[in-house]
Amino acid sequence: MLRPIRRALFSVSDKTGLVDFAQILHTQHGVELIATGGTKKAIADAGLPVKDVAELTGFPEILDGRVKTLHPNIYAGLLAKRDKPEHMATLSEHRLPEIDLVVCNLYPFEQTVAKPGVTEAQAIENIDIGGPCMIRAAAKNFHAVTVAVTAEDYPAILEALASDGGVPEPLRRRLAQRAFSRIREYDQAIAAYFESVIAGEDAPTHHRILNLTLEQKQLLRYGENPHQSAAFYGEPNITRVCVATAEQLHGKELSYNNILDLDSALNLAREFTLPAAVVVKHNNPCGAATASTLAEAFTQAWDGDPLSAFGGIIAFNRPVDSATAAALMGGERFVECVIAPDYEEQALTRLKDWKKNVRLLKTGPLEGGPQGLDYRRVDGGLLVQTRDVGADDCTKWEVKTQRQPTPEERAALEFAWLVCKHVKSNAIVLTQGTQIVGVGAGQMSRVVSVDIAVKKAGERAKGSVLASDAFFPFPDNVELAAAAGVTAIVQPGGSVKDADSIAACDKHGITMLFTGVRHFRH
Repeated sequence: MLRPIRRALFSVSDKTGLVDFAQILHTQHGVELIATGGTKKAIADAGLPVKDVAELTGFPEILDGRVKTLHPNIYAGLLAKRDKPEHMATLSEHRLPEIDLVVCNLYPFEQTVAKPGVTEAQAIENIDIGGPCMIRAAAKNFHAVTVAVTAEDYPAILEALASDGGVPEPLRRRLAQRAFSRIREYDQAIAAYFESVIAGEDAPTHHRILNLTLEQKQLLRYGENPHQSAAFYGEPNITRVCVATAEQLHGKELSYNNILDLDSALNLAREFTLPAAVVVKHNNPCGAATASTLAEAFTQAWDGDPLSAFGGIIAFNRPVDSATAAALMGGERFVECVIAPDYEEQALTRLKDWKKNVRLLKTGPLEGGPQGLDYRRVDGGLLVQTRDVGADDCTKWEVKTQRQPTPEERAALEFAWLVCKHVKSNAIVLTQGTQIVGVGAGQMSRVVSVDIAVKKAGERAKGSVLASDAFFPFPDNVELAAAAGVTAIVQPGGSVKDADSIAACDKHGITMLFTGVRHFRH
């Protein structure tokens, strides 16, 4: 059933699209406009006739605006059942107008508490009371009332009015569902804030109840395998740089595995300050390098393991220029996806012409690193932890062997250590300077990971450095590395057999450093 809109009540904090929406409602559809405080001023300043909500309630805003819409004259007009004679008789008896549309978004609580140094008083003043009540009332009575909680809702309402002269029930129902979802999301943010205050800012995982609100970004063709269905969900209102906010500029639809690999590649690429390129395959870096230019970094990253890089995911920490695009397109390379802060116009044109299916994603400047909590689903529950960021201070590493590292070895070890952090445990990374030459990932035995990395490196293992994400349980790891020509090792330390590993390094003239930090990635 269509419902015309004759009277609309506006109360918004985010005034995006407000004036245009109100103008079309009034001038093209004859809608009477009512509004609160700053919303009324914005509409009136545009030259539109608008009543103050106090004219409807017969009562002024009080308590610094804390009370302005909580009044029977408003809620009767929202909640009255239009098909129930007794309800309509009550409205008539008390001369209460029907309200057909509520346009309301809420005080910016989430944005407020996300600001550094926000006080509890500031957070509390941004808890909306009247807004959620009006939204709930309108959404509850969606059979008669239309509700809009975001500017994204305005076009659909205007289109319905223009084509049909009223808002159809299926649209009112969808808008009501969105409204209730927004209220749930808002209340969860408030509850989470108070839980974080009680638990302490340093204990974000100590919440007794964890509420998650995610919105579907896209349905995927399938999951990890064709017989699995899948979708990609993102955090609402997210603005930080990550895969969820990246813009796809070209190529076919992303897959489930693409998104996982893009996230891994991007998070490693953003670890570096020099121009960096990363190649990820099956959620592990098989190539990574830094260099003076992005094109050189890519060439070195790809050449670290060209066999594994075929069909990989590429991430850059700088905008892709023409030289880098040319390097990408060279030879018989097959690339699934590229993600970068941006693309020079000529580079983007060339890459689009190169292959129609290659997925090109743009993130914007890579400011900061991954944020929020890290979640892992298990059957019947959810594991939650803080992210593995901010734990490394290379100046605190301890040299445990007789030989000190050279400056070149030290720089290579720091690079290898950052890469190793992003490799599945048990993780071993061999590098020549700031280029990966061998990776051993995800093995049940650490010495097997060393063996794989050494074999991947081949002759390039001679003079390389080695990083291990966790301690060496036995000196056999050192013996294998020494036989391959490794000259320096960085590892967390902490094994009961540390002394044996140190002795093995001294025997072979290898320098070994302990970080005191472990980077398991299961």
